[in-house]
Amino acid sequence: MITISWCLAYVIRTSGIFVPVTKGVPPFVLYLWLLIPIMVVWGSSFYAFNLYRPRRMGSRVAEFFDVAKANTFAVLVLVALTFFFRQYEYSRLIIFYFWVLNLVLLGFSRMMFREGLRVVRRLGYNKRSVLIVGAGKLGERVVQSLGQHPEFGMSVRGYLTREPEKVGRVLGEIPVIGTYAQVKEFVVPGVDIVFVCLPAEEVTEGKRLLEFLATTMVEVKIIPSIYEFMTIQPSAEVFEGLPVITLQGSPLHGWNVVAKRGLDLLGAFVTLVITAPLLGVLAICIKYQSPGPVLYRQARMGLDGQVFEMLKFRTMSVDAEKDTGPVWTQEDDKRRTCIGAFLRRTSLDELPQFWNVLKGEMSIVGPRPERPEFIETFRAQYPQYMLRHKMKAGLTGWAQINGWRGNTDLGKRLEHDMYYIDNWSIGFDCKIMLWTIWKGLIHKNAY
Repeated sequence: MITISWCLAYVIRTSGIFVPVTKGVPPFVLYLWLLIPIMVVWGSSFYAFNLYRPRRMGSRVAEFFDVAKANTFAVLVLVALTFFFRQYEYSRLIIFYFWVLNLVLLGFSRMMFREGLRVVRRLGYNKRSVLIVGAGKLGERVVQSLGQHPEFGMSVRGYLTREPEKVGRVLGEIPVIGTYAQVKEFVVPGVDIVFVCLPAEEVTEGKRLLEFLATTMVEVKIIPSIYEFMTIQPSAEVFEGLPVITLQGSPLHGWNVVAKRGLDLLGAFVTLVITAPLLGVLAICIKYQSPGPVLYRQARMGLDGQVFEMLKFRTMSVDAEKDTGPVWTQEDDKRRTCIGAFLRRTSLDELPQFWNVLKGEMSIVGPRPERPEFIETFRAQYPQYMLRHKMKAGLTGWAQINGWRGNTDLGKRLEHDMYYIDNWSIGFDCKIMLWTIWKGLIHKNAY
C-alpha cells in the first residue's frame, strides 16, 4: 500500500491534474530509490505507535486514528530527511499527496482486513477460549460485553468462583465450572485467555491466582475491582511502566477546550447583539415597576468549585430573602414582581448570563450552577454531586431540556448532568442549544 501510494502520488503530481507542472517532470527513478528509506521510516513509525500488535478487542475508529498519527509522524520524518538530499529537491506536493493516499489506502486496507477477520470469527473460526475468574457482577459484565461482540471471536468456557456452593449454577448462559482452588485443573491447553474479575472483597486471593497464571502460557487480562468506582470519562494509560487508571476525568482537554470556548464566544456575542433592544426594554420595565437594581447578582459554584457572581434580571423585590434566608423559588412565589413572574416563565431573566459566558465564568451548555448554600446539603445526599463541576456551568443543559429544572428531583438532574459530561461533544452542545430554543425556554417548572 505504501508503494502504491508513493507511485500514485508521483503520477498525480506529474500529470498536473490539480496543480500545473511548470518546472518539468522529474525522473521517476529518483523517487523510486526514495522508497527504501520510506519503508524503513514507515515500518519504524508503525512499530513505535504499536500498530503491529493484535487488536482483537480494538475498535476500527481507534485503529484508524493510530494509523493517521503514525503516518503523519512518518511524513514529517520524511520531509526532514529529504532536506539533507541537497543534490535534488523532492516535490513537497508529491509528499503531501503521498500522505493523503496513505491515510486512505492504509486505513481502508486495515479496516477491510479486520472486517474479514470479524466475519470469519462470526462463522466460528479463529476463536479464542476464555475463562472468567470471578463469578460476581464484574465477571458477568465482562461476559455480557463479550457476548455483544461476536466479532471478537471469544468463546467463554465458564466461571471460577470462591464459593463452592455456586459451582454448577448457570449465570446467563455460562456455567460456574469450579472454584479458585481448582484453577490448575481448568487452565489447560485450549484455554487462551483468562479474565481476572475479582470483586473488592476477594482481591486478597488474587496474588495466589496471579502467581500461578504467571507460570502458564495463557494471556491474562485483569478487570480491576475499582471499576465500580469509575464515574465519568474513565481512562487507562502507562506511566514509566506503571498502569495508571483515571476514575473520573474531564472531557475538556486540548482542542476540546478551544472548540467549546470558541462556540461559547460566538454564541454569546451574537445573542447579546441580537437581543440588545430587548435587554434595554426589559431593563426599563424592571426599573419602572419596582425600586432597586435591574440586575441581580448571586453567588454560584462553577468549574472546579470556583464561586462566581451569576447575573440575572431581578425578578423579586429587594431583600426578598431577608426573612426566609436562601430558599428555592416556589410556584406562585409571592416575592416575585409582576414583570419578574413573566421573565421567569419565559426564561428571559437568564439573558444577562451571556455576559458571564463572555467573561469565561459560564458556558452556554453545561450543568446549571447552584448556590454554595445548597451544595453541602446536595453533596451529603448524592456524593457524586461535586463531579458536575468537572464542566463549566451552563445557561442550559441536558437536564433542563428534559424537564429537570427548578424545584424538581435532584437525583434525576444529577443523572442527566453526568450523562452530559460523560458523552460531551460539540455536536451534543449544538443539539442541546437547538432543543432549548424549541422546548426549553418556556416550561411548567420555570417559576
